[in-house]
Amino acid sequence: MNSFGETMKLIQRWSWWRQRRRFHPPDEIHRAGELAEQRLAKISRAAGKKNGWHVFESVRIPDAEQGGKREIDLVIVGGNTMLVVEQKHWSGTFEINAEEEFIQHRKNGTTHNHSTVNQRIARKSRMLNAMHNERIGKDDGVDVRVVLAFTNRNLDWPKSVNQLSSEVYDEAGFISVLEDGDPGELNEELLTTVAGFGTWDEVQLNGGLMCKGDVLGLGLGDDVEAWQSARSTPLTAQISHKSGFASMFSSQPSSMELGHGTLRLSASLPYGATMKMHVVGKKAPEEILWSTIEAINLSKPVAYPELGQE
Repeated sequence: MNSFGETMKLIQRWSWWRQRRRFHPPDEIHRAGELAEQRLAKISRAAGKKNGWHVFESVRIPDAEQGGKREIDLVIVGGNTMLVVEQKHWSGTFEINAEEEFIQHRKNGTTHNHSTVNQRIARKSRMLNAMHNERIGKDDGVDVRVVLAFTNRNLDWPKSVNQLSSEVYDEAGFISVLEDGDPGELNEELLTTVAGFGTWDEVQLNGGLMCKGDVLGLGLGDDVEAWQSARSTPLTAQISHKSGFASMFSSQPSSMELGHGTLRLSASLPYGATMKMHVVGKKAPEEILWSTIEAINLSKPVAYPELGQE
């Protein structure tokens, strides 16, 4: 095991012990939506397996025009068809105004403007298709289908939803598309393009709070960075923290098991070690103490970083 042990002052030991004992409960509001997305991805894989549909969740693509990256909830490839899916797990009712803004009326009496949901996902579909054509050097004639999937049974739809350019389904209707639709012979190049994109990095804090975004640096030293720099698979880690009072006097109260592919690395964590991460919704990157982290799951590196940069 690599050791980062150091002689520590009592006040440092106290601070480190307090950090390890901090509890970060899950964000239940966002967690409900995340669980719904995970559920739809899971049942989509099961429903589409027989007909050869390939399901990718939380696909992130570069946006050269507006900067940063854009997330697509699901991209499903079958034959020469690509389903670009935006899932909404809203409850209550919603209306669509003249500007195609989606106005949700929640059952608790509040409203929320979700802006132009349909236009945004349609734009992402065009960007993704353009990047595929860029990668293979020609127009591949992909059948791009933009889908809005409303998966909460406690949602009433307006009739105007049928006037949108996207295909609109409830959960059962969407699953039927995968179960009943035979997309034909797989376009392997299309599958390769979509599989080459990454997803969110996830950092779970002690207590269950999940931070999603981009990890910009592990902060564990050059040896660890070199060990994981050439990976082509997700990087995972489980962190173990001693939190009993006696652990305040331990020189190595926190340890971790890192892994990518078939490779594994064990390490102890030093006092004050931090990870640099740009969390979704935050204006700037921040430092996250490793002593507050329970687990990480970092996206595989992007296979074609040059796509979509012009």
